[in-house]
Amino acid sequence: MSNKRSRARHHAVQALYQWQMAGGNLAEIEEQFLSDESVTTFDLEYFKEILHGIPQHLGALDAQLAPLLSRSIESVDPVERAILRLGAYELTHRPEIPYRVVINECVELAKVFGAEQSHRFINGVLDKLAQGARGGEIKLRRAR
Repeated sequence: MSNKRSRARHHAVQALYQWQMAGGNLAEIEEQFLSDESVTTFDLEYFKEILHGIPQHLGALDAQLAPLLSRSIESVDPVERAILRLGAYELTHRPEIPYRVVINECVELAKVFGAEQSHRFINGVLDKLAQGARGGEIKLRRAR
């Protein structure tokens, strides 16, 4: 991951994982996390958007993911859950980011943080979600 937005996603997944596991206050997690990191190396505003946007829309994001999973979202590995929620957030709330970029970024995060084959799981679930959330974009891309 080379650009500032990719690094923001990287750090956001770590912070979301902490939030999921500890259930702490987001502002405290953000403050703690930013005190440990050089804020000039990543897109700080995007990091904050992800960190606060996912919990804000958690019910809707989990509802979109639920029919695509063979088990409950809460039984998904916490790292994979954070990455899936990130992907769902970007697919549904950031239409200016191409769906292929969203999926690729999440697959790369799974390769870094997830279990050995988690990137395949992430790819499959987000690809299915993109079919519904970005169907028009996908059709246009395929028509070219």
